[in-house]
Amino acid sequence: MKLNLKNPIIFFDLETTGSSVVFDRIVEISYLKVMPNGNEKIKTERINPEIPIPDEVIAIHGITNDDVKNSPPFRDIAKSLKSQIDGCDLAGYNSNRFDVPLLVEEFLRAGIDIDLTKKKFVDVQTIFHKKEQRTLIAAFKFYCNKNLGNAHTAEGDTRATYEVLKAQLDKYPDLENNISFLSNYSSFNNNVDLAGHIIYNKNRQKIINFGKYKGQLVEDVLRKNPAYYSWIMRGNFPLYTKKIFTVIKSEL
Repeated sequence: MKLNLKNPIIFFDLETTGSSVVFDRIVEISYLKVMPNGNEKIKTERINPEIPIPDEVIAIHGITNDDVKNSPPFRDIAKSLKSQIDGCDLAGYNSNRFDVPLLVEEFLRAGIDIDLTKKKFVDVQTIFHKKEQRTLIAAFKFYCNKNLGNAHTAEGDTRATYEVLKAQLDKYPDLENNISFLSNYSSFNNNVDLAGHIIYNKNRQKIINFGKYKGQLVEDVLRKNPAYYSWIMRGNFPLYTKKIFTVIKSEL
C-alpha cells in the first residue's frame, strides 16, 4: 500500500557505539526519504563517533574503528542532514525510544537546534509489538514473507522498516493510512521530552515521570524546589530533556 502523505517522511536507522542516548554516538546513519508523490531517495553515511566502538558492539553491526576513522564527525554533516530533515516527518524501528532521541542529542551537541513540535513520529516497532510482539527480522518475514539477509546494517534495517509499515497498512484495516494516526498509534505515552522524563497528563499539563517527584507538575516542582533545576542540569540527562526543563523554567 502506498503511504498517504501530506509531508515527506524520512525512515531512518542508526548504528551506534552503544545503547545510551546520553553517552553513545552515531557511527552510521541511513535514511530513506519518501515524498508525497511516492518518489524515494536513500542515503547512507558513515560517521566518526570520536569515541571508541566497543568490541561487543562491533560484533553486532560489523562497523570497526578503522572503518570510520576517516569519516567526518557528526558536526561536519549536521547542517546538511538537518536540511534533509526539515519539513519531514520521521519514522523508524524503535525510533521513538532510541533513534530519534539520540539523533536530537547529536544535533544539540553540534550546536544545532531542530524544531520537533510540528513533526509526526511513526515507530513501526510499536505498531508491530501492539499487533504481533516480535523482532524486526520476524516482522519482515511475517509481513513481507522475506528473509532479512542484511539485518543490523543501517540501510538494510531502514528499507525493511519502510516495507513493513506498508505491509502493516495492507494487513490491518483499522490502521489508517495517515501519518497523524500512525504517529499517535505508535506512541506509548504523551512524551514532552523524547526520553519520557516529562509527559503530559490527561489535562495536557507537563508532569515529571521519574524519581521522587513523579506525577507532579514540573512548574510546581521548579517553584517549590529551585535547586531541582540545577540538579537536572548537572545530571546525566539527555540534552533535549535539559532543554525542555529550561523552557518550562523560563516561562515561570
